[in-house]
Amino acid sequence: MHTNTQKHIHINPIKIKLTALALCICVLLAGACYYLPGIVSVSTSVNGRDLPIYCVQTDKPQIALTFDAAWGNEDTRQILDTLKKHNVHVTFFMTGGWVESYPDDVKAILADGHDLGNHSENHKNMSQLSTDQMREELTLVHEKVKNLTGYEMFLFRPPYGDYSNEVVQTASSLGYYSIQWDVDSLDWKDYGVSSIVDTVTNHKHLGNGSIILCHNGAKYTAQALDELITTLQDKGYEFVRVSDLICRDKFTMNVEGRQIPDGTD
Repeated sequence: MHTNTQKHIHINPIKIKLTALALCICVLLAGACYYLPGIVSVSTSVNGRDLPIYCVQTDKPQIALTFDAAWGNEDTRQILDTLKKHNVHVTFFMTGGWVESYPDDVKAILADGHDLGNHSENHKNMSQLSTDQMREELTLVHEKVKNLTGYEMFLFRPPYGDYSNEVVQTASSLGYYSIQWDVDSLDWKDYGVSSIVDTVTNHKHLGNGSIILCHNGAKYTAQALDELITTLQDKGYEFVRVSDLICRDKFTMNVEGRQIPDGTD
């Protein structure tokens, strides 16, 4: 005996409504990401690692000169005078101890139009700290600078260049962009003026969007600065602050820590 078996498809009206609602939500979120500036395409993650910004992809011949300030200030005024002479603006990353010890220099740096950046309270290896300790290292300096100058810092350089996913994420949660460098002057090695100039100006990574690391308090940095600036300007570079170089939103990162604005390859 041959029997025809009919299959009945039961349509669940509740499931249909839920599916439709989910689709609507997806469409609304997509639209929000496109139109709202607060919901942007930003990612510091590359292959599972959250990276700080080492340099920026740009067609403009712009570079950012930075100074880490953690010990001493004997040469700070000389550095500021040289920068003013060339009408160059830079970024200073300062520890909490430095801010507390040299408040007049902090004010002078800001008054001259330079960025004030966070270099942690105690210059510790951030990756070895708990999340609460990381937050404290950042917020203590932030409050000191804010109370002293009214300036709200948003640039952070981890001491020793030491970071982890948690360091970058914690800084980001506090409104900070983590900043490294792709050109190290090696001024802290005290090799001399010509060594600093040659190391930077002939560095294999020097190019559009480079971030250069120097230190105040290093033995020869202040003496080398005039020649360093003029040599780089002769090469066609324009000095800008880190705050002017980086993208605040709508960017991704590549494996070398280069910040790439959306819409560029």
